[in-house]
Amino acid sequence: MNNKIAILILLLSFSTIYAQTISLESAAQCLNNPNCADYTYAKDLNNSLQQYIGVWKGNHNGKSYEIKLNKILYEDMGQKTDILAGRLQLKDNNGNTLYTSYNETDDTKTNFTGLNFQADLKAYRMYFVGNSQCGEYGTVYLRIKQETPNQMSLFMLADQDIIKEGLCPSNFSPIIPYKTTIFLTRQ
Repeated sequence: MNNKIAILILLLSFSTIYAQTISLESAAQCLNNPNCADYTYAKDLNNSLQQYIGVWKGNHNGKSYEIKLNKILYEDMGQKTDILAGRLQLKDNNGNTLYTSYNETDDTKTNFTGLNFQADLKAYRMYFVGNSQCGEYGTVYLRIKQETPNQMSLFMLADQDIIKEGLCPSNFSPIIPYKTTIFLTRQ
């Protein structure tokens, strides 16, 4: 009898743990649904992040963009989420590096961090911080269409457009241009 009770408790424990794990897609749906159940882990159960992982390159306005994305486990206050971590390198048309986070070894310190999919699941959202003194931070939308899996578009919406005078140089140009689509190709 004791063995049956122990097995029942064990089965209930596993079902409780599993019930607290949901897919990234379900977590994205929870953005607009206040009735979503609490969860402790938004897991990439469907391997949806796989299509983004790797190195992507593209050009825009004479500048060369290279982005490297990989999947990491992000944990905060008892909640876990599979996210993308990004590294970005920007070069001018002469090959001079204008910005790079490729030298940062800690995925959590690259200033290009995954959030999750949009609620409609058409794009993956990341948060980027460039020159914070110039107010350069906001949400980056990465989109890969099913019919072109080796092409990705990148689009950034800045959080604010107010810059404190004197902190930002007059010739400031954002690393990722705002409200402009940049097309990248998988390498």
